[in-house]
Amino acid sequence: REHGIDVKIIRIFNTYGERMRIEDGRVIPNFISQALHGKPLTVYGDGSQTRSYCYVLDLVRGIDKTLHSKLNTPVNLGNPNEMSVLKLGKLILRLTGSKSTIVYKSLPVDDPKQRCPDIALAKKTLGWNPEVDLEDGLARTIAYFRRALSLRGTK
Repeated sequence: REHGIDVKIIRIFNTYGERMRIEDGRVIPNFISQALHGKPLTVYGDGSQTRSYCYVLDLVRGIDKTLHSKLNTPVNLGNPNEMSVLKLGKLILRLTGSKSTIVYKSLPVDDPKQRCPDIALAKKTLGWNPEVDLEDGLARTIAYFRRALSLRGTK
């Protein structure tokens, strides 16, 4: 405000999709990589903690709408549809056709129980809403991971 600069602040929540790094360290790349390698999926705690996952193309649309808007307050961009980490793991096992099992490890002390964006402002002021269904986005991401791993010489 002091310098009259048009600034945009976007709070991004758990984005996934093609071109993610295989060793990214977040839950979706971890689960997909483990499933495609036939390794056990690592779930921390009992897996009841919830997350919401926003497909990358939805996020890019939201960023574009924000950049071309008059909005000058922080806006959350993410998918408000929550899912437990355990349910996500089971979904990825089904979509990959993997016979991997699930192993449970201690939950890190600072791991939040819930992570879900309130996108009311984005809906109201930008007319933005995520459109890509989680299963469809995961199927696209899994196909990308299969190609990336085959190029590495790994199945």
